[in-house]
Amino acid sequence: MTSAAASNAHDTLQSFMAASRSVLDQFGKTVASGTPMPGTGWPGNLAEPFVQMTALQQAYLEQVGRMWTDALHHTVDTWNAAVTPAPTDRRFKAPGWNDSYYHLIKQAYLSSAKYLHDFVETAQVDEKTRIRLRFYARQYTDAMSPSNFPATNPEVIARAIETRCESLTTGLNNLIEDVAKGRISMTDEAAFEVGVNLAVTPGAVVFENEIFQLIHYRPRTEEVEATPLLVVPPCINKFYVLDLGPDNSFVRYALDQGQAVFLMSWRNPGPDQDRLSWDDYIEEGVIRALDVVRAVAGARRTHALGFCVGGTLLGCTAAVLAGRGRDDLASLTLLTTMLDFADTGDIGIMVDEAYVSSREMLIGRGGLLAGKELAFIFSTLRANDLIWNYVVNNYLKGATPDAFDLLYWNADAVNLPGPMYCWYVRHAYLENAIREPGRTVQAGTPVDLSRISVPVYLLAAREDHIVPWRTAYGTTGLVGGPVRFVLAASGHIAGVINPASRNRRSHWLNAERPADPEAWLATAEETRGSWWPDWAAWIGNLSSGRVPAPRELGGAGFGPIEPAPGRYVRVNAD
Repeated sequence: MTSAAASNAHDTLQSFMAASRSVLDQFGKTVASGTPMPGTGWPGNLAEPFVQMTALQQAYLEQVGRMWTDALHHTVDTWNAAVTPAPTDRRFKAPGWNDSYYHLIKQAYLSSAKYLHDFVETAQVDEKTRIRLRFYARQYTDAMSPSNFPATNPEVIARAIETRCESLTTGLNNLIEDVAKGRISMTDEAAFEVGVNLAVTPGAVVFENEIFQLIHYRPRTEEVEATPLLVVPPCINKFYVLDLGPDNSFVRYALDQGQAVFLMSWRNPGPDQDRLSWDDYIEEGVIRALDVVRAVAGARRTHALGFCVGGTLLGCTAAVLAGRGRDDLASLTLLTTMLDFADTGDIGIMVDEAYVSSREMLIGRGGLLAGKELAFIFSTLRANDLIWNYVVNNYLKGATPDAFDLLYWNADAVNLPGPMYCWYVRHAYLENAIREPGRTVQAGTPVDLSRISVPVYLLAAREDHIVPWRTAYGTTGLVGGPVRFVLAASGHIAGVINPASRNRRSHWLNAERPADPEAWLATAEETRGSWWPDWAAWIGNLSSGRVPAPRELGGAGFGPIEPAPGRYVRVNAD
């Protein structure tokens, strides 16, 4: 561009910006004075919101104006970025984004995204509506990123030139394959097989019904705890997140501590199980598993550990047992679990009366919630990482995803029975009824969480986007027994699956239990490394003694049916 052309463009842009500012100033003064604009009836008490909007618009236009002025008069080396990406934003890390054309596109996008974010934050709405607006604004801005389109992504163009467009052909083939699968490939799925390099801890299935298989794991110590441990994984995922491989298996770690470990492998329900209810999952699920574990181990009581929805089921089961006067449990461990659903984070904005009612009408009396639908919902909570990242790499760059066991597990979807799912979303997410004593009747028993009197170990994850840690902390005020609350670093899965041997991340401890979670965190002590050893010490202090490890798996009429991990975990969702 010649200097004369640049000068003319600059003058035109400056005139446009001045005119825009004049209009916005006049609009703001008119609204602030309480005088209705021509053709409107806006009252003066709405002045503040409109003034805020005017200020946002003016700031946005000024920012865009500065950006274009810099683009017309300066080289990229002297540009001052109007908006910088977040440190965790990997979309614009490549050097190509600093070239003049792409830098301008990036800045225009970031400025627009910031404007939309600020608009949501200053909107005069209640907090629930603001959370909903945040979510949808983020979905829109994530989808419209220039990194998602081949013509505006310098990495995609460079890769196409380098490969003589072979990357685009490969990407198209990847897209066709994923369309056939009905989901985005997040990992090299050929690199993993359940029972071969996932879920390989030795054991045997010793019981099964239409809801679950019960795995009894082979001990790894000469003696084991006399009180066995039942693990209740989430029923919306497969259990092997807790047994990914020898180096990151929580099951193996518990065995190494001398625990006698049993685990529920939930069935991936099909048409024959589409009428199962929440009560079935408690009565014929968790309670039945506890009965079998006590019989096999010859024990009066059982330690029990639940993860995510498995923890919610376990907490409700503990209250049902307490309501029946049964003393089956020695302790509870609840990992990233909600029993109080007052703040459910982003996922809660999808659950309203209209959604729940429609689900009840469609599948509430029978039917399945498809696992792929659930998986997509969870992916939207982190769309840049779990959707658009793979769209760009797989389809635009023609790359093959790396082999990652956790992402393979994440894509291994599980269906849910309609009646069970509908009860859960209504009474937990929509009405938050589980926390209120006697408001829900589960498995024929009024549920009162305060009747849970056994020791409870509560783990939350500080960056959890599915179970916000402050919400998980709320359980400390609901149960009646002594509680140890521990806050792990990272998110919903990485905060839990953090092997002690790797000495990664941190966790926070505080013996005090104030009502306010922020007050708890303010005086909590950060400890380097995994929370696993802390849990091992806690449950070790509840020991009822040790007995010689059994030579055979099963017992009391519950013999081995098949080797672990069993058939149920291998059934894929339709």
